Amino acid sequence: MENNLSQRQARAPHDSRIDYGVILPVFLLCMIGLISLYSALSHDPTGPSVIKGVVMQGLWYAIGTVAIVVIMQLKSKWLWKLTPFIYGAGLAVMAALLKFYDKELAVETGSKNWFRVSAGLTFQPSELMKIAYIMMLALVVTSHNVKHKNRNLRSDGILIAKLLAVTAPTIGLVLLQKDLGTMLVFLAIFGGVFLMSGISWRIILPVVGIALILGAGLILLVMTDFGRDILTQIGFHQYQFKRIDSWLNPFHDIQGDSMQQAYGMMAIGSGEMFGKGFNMSDIYVPVRESDMIFTMIGEMFGFVGSAFVVLIYFVLIYQMVKVCYDTNNEFYTYISVGIIMMLLFHVFENIGANIGLLPLTGIPLPFISKGGSSILGNMIAIGLILSMRFQAGASKNNE
Repeated sequence: MENNLSQRQARAPHDSRIDYGVILPVFLLCMIGLISLYSALSHDPTGPSVIKGVVMQGLWYAIGTVAIVVIMQLKSKWLWKLTPFIYGAGLAVMAALLKFYDKELAVETGSKNWFRVSAGLTFQPSELMKIAYIMMLALVVTSHNVKHKNRNLRSDGILIAKLLAVTAPTIGLVLLQKDLGTMLVFLAIFGGVFLMSGISWRIILPVVGIALILGAGLILLVMTDFGRDILTQIGFHQYQFKRIDSWLNPFHDIQGDSMQQAYGMMAIGSGEMFGKGFNMSDIYVPVRESDMIFTMIGEMFGFVGSAFVVLIYFVLIYQMVKVCYDTNNEFYTYISVGIIMMLLFHVFENIGANIGLLPLTGIPLPFISKGGSSILGNMIAIGLILSMRFQAGASKNNE
């Protein structure tokens, strides 16, 4: 009896450092991912076998769980020292990808962003580069704020230059890989850290205004043949225009370019309020196990099930924000800001594209879409979030 009591007392401080408010939503999303993947593969005559696909997804979840446990043990000072090396290694791998990319997938997708590891296994370095980029931005902002206690426009200008120096090579390599969707994720991360870095609103407001004007101008260019000629000359590709056309009019070519968008919307709509039930699908959506996985959820579980998935994401983001506020560590805070922006953009863009509000960009749905690189990158992000409270609790216990 006394031994059991002493064991509970010894375990209590350790358990209190584990944030189950973050773990539970992630676990639910992973379970939904397995259910959705099983159903998607069951109705895909051209895709991989059901058992193989589900087992591989489960294996990536297991690898990601191990990564979480390892990262939780890393103290903030270790992460601080490792960050420049992780960022540098990430850039090196991204640069190597320009030569050693998977040529078969490049022809199929138009992007040079996968390594071919084996016959049935590919890897996308940009998913891990997102984490390295977030950590480097957090290091740059924290270092700058420590050095410049009294902020002014000059010091803010210096910080912006530092942030751009970290961002430019990252965005440049992604553009060379012809991956517009991933580039937008990096820009979203940059925007979140930029807004939260303490830069004066006298700088932020004009920058936001310029960004809005450029965005509006880009939309106008896309809408006209003359504008598309200009965009083609500066690096846009025909497949990107086809995606925009499919977004503007999903049913203009349902047996061709807009097939995925049109049938995805029909699948979600056919689920109505409560869905058709588990593994029930009669509308074929191409490659729905990855970027279009939300169409499977909408068809099987309807509006109610889809809303529940969105609610889980909101709960996860809310719990991450709580950790951010509870952490008395500026470096951790900026890491969490970057991770929250990354996940928010992924969810917003993926679901928005699936329901026809946004163009398809190849952005996966976090923890649910098929893809080991994406799962591992998201699990590492969760590991960093969990390490904040875990290490903060360790510091209190050591006091």
